[in-house]
Amino acid sequence: MTHAIVQHKVGGPEVLQWEEIHVPDPEPTQARVRHTAIGVNFIDVYHRMGKYPIPEFPITIGMEAAGVVEAVGNDVTNVAVGDRVVYATRPIGAYSEARVIDASRLVAIPDGIADQAAATLMLKGMTSAYLLTRTHVVKSGDVVLVHAAAGGMGLYLCQWAKNMGAIVIGTVSTPEKAALARAHGCDHVIDYTSEDFTAGVLEITDGRGCSVVYDGVGQATFAGSLGALATLGHMVSFGNASGSVTSIEMADLAAKSLTLSRPTLFHYTDTAPELNALATAVFSAIKDGDLTPEVRQVYALKDAALAHTDLQARATTGATILLP
Repeated sequence: MTHAIVQHKVGGPEVLQWEEIHVPDPEPTQARVRHTAIGVNFIDVYHRMGKYPIPEFPITIGMEAAGVVEAVGNDVTNVAVGDRVVYATRPIGAYSEARVIDASRLVAIPDGIADQAAATLMLKGMTSAYLLTRTHVVKSGDVVLVHAAAGGMGLYLCQWAKNMGAIVIGTVSTPEKAALARAHGCDHVIDYTSEDFTAGVLEITDGRGCSVVYDGVGQATFAGSLGALATLGHMVSFGNASGSVTSIEMADLAAKSLTLSRPTLFHYTDTAPELNALATAVFSAIKDGDLTPEVRQVYALKDAALAHTDLQARATTGATILLP
């Protein structure tokens, strides 16, 4: 008997229901994975609420998980039964005890990395990798602004950017989150609930502004982020936790010859070689000490609704996982 979190309509956390499901045998290019840990990400909230399209109902959300291969199709050569694997990919369906998935999207978990840590690494770790090394190539001495610095993505971005030689400024909402951000590489922390983060960045940089902004918040921070950038600065908007940015005035970019990017992980991992290259970069960063995976909240899979409630209430820090 296998269970999953199933939703029959879009809505609040209450639509996430614990139900029995049938997991089929894998097709020739698929593998069946028995999950050991499941990553929780804000994109899951977008799917649950319908901000990102749901193809059909009923459906199981979730994009990231670690587990053990239970069975493989006849054409699969990259993984075998018994392998520990991890993934962060479409189609959604990770909030389940087991599932079938295209085997080409699976990555072997290196020795020395626990399944629970691995379940937080792929989506947030690979996103950090492409944001810092491809969307904008961070150089030593760059001033980097990271919004939601104590969140799952924020902690990875801050510590990795710091180890690349950047000067890291993070925004947070509480003193506790400020302490956490400092412990993970932030040179300067701004509590945006009590001060203007744009003015704070300009003060820290003697009026010059920052080289790049990594903004997963969206609407609430977008205008202020543009104001915090230096001439020729780069605005990287990779999420919209506070709502989508619905309009952009090109004159706002032209004022300082700014550039704007709206990247998505799945375009950077479209092929198996690209996927494995980013995953290797993440695992190498861990080995070199540039990135330290840590799980800060753990919920039972059947309590996914509570995890979503806490995530949206900003009651979590760092990475959150579900355990089947």
